[in-house]
Amino acid sequence: MKEQQYVNAIIRRVACGKDKKNEIKKQLLSDIALHKEQGEPLETILARMGSVEEIAASFNESISPAEQKQYIRNKRFKRIASVFLAIVLLAFLVYWKMPKGMEIADSDYFSQQQVEEAMKQTIEQLDAKDYAALQKNSIPEMQEILDEAEIEPIKQNISPDWGARRQFGPAYVAELVQGNAHFAVGEITVSYENTNVTYRLTYNADMQLAGLYIR
Repeated sequence: MKEQQYVNAIIRRVACGKDKKNEIKKQLLSDIALHKEQGEPLETILARMGSVEEIAASFNESISPAEQKQYIRNKRFKRIASVFLAIVLLAFLVYWKMPKGMEIADSDYFSQQQVEEAMKQTIEQLDAKDYAALQKNSIPEMQEILDEAEIEPIKQNISPDWGARRQFGPAYVAELVQGNAHFAVGEITVSYENTNVTYRLTYNADMQLAGLYIR
């Protein structure tokens, strides 16, 4: 162990203020340097001085109870402050990561018409079972589930026979911001001959399909 490591380990265990710690540190380093100048090996010097715990305990015996109490209070305050700072940083990170919605009219990335047209196109491709086109216009994670084996059971669970599509209802669109990522989220109800189906569709800033929910 080098003298700096040895002395720092002692200082960490001494219950006193910063000025007193610096004074003790200078004293210890000075004593070690003096013996080294006299040709004594560092290992012998440290062994003669004693263990880190022993030296720290001897210094603590000479420190007044009032100063030790103040040291403990300061240490506790620093610990509480560190925990509080960690909580604040965590809260900020969670807030930054949490999705935050905004009006589509205020968006710099999407327009109502653009998203509405994309939604109708996606629904038309779903109705036509054009999974190749759906996959082409989707993010990689969506491409894995946009096939007949995944989608058809969902549609069957809503109704065994939808019938032909009749009309699109009004589309409700908003922008969602998560971190640095921007998404357009739209919901629309479509009337079919035998049922009504509500779609919730999500698109990234490149207008790739990034989310699909049907009910």
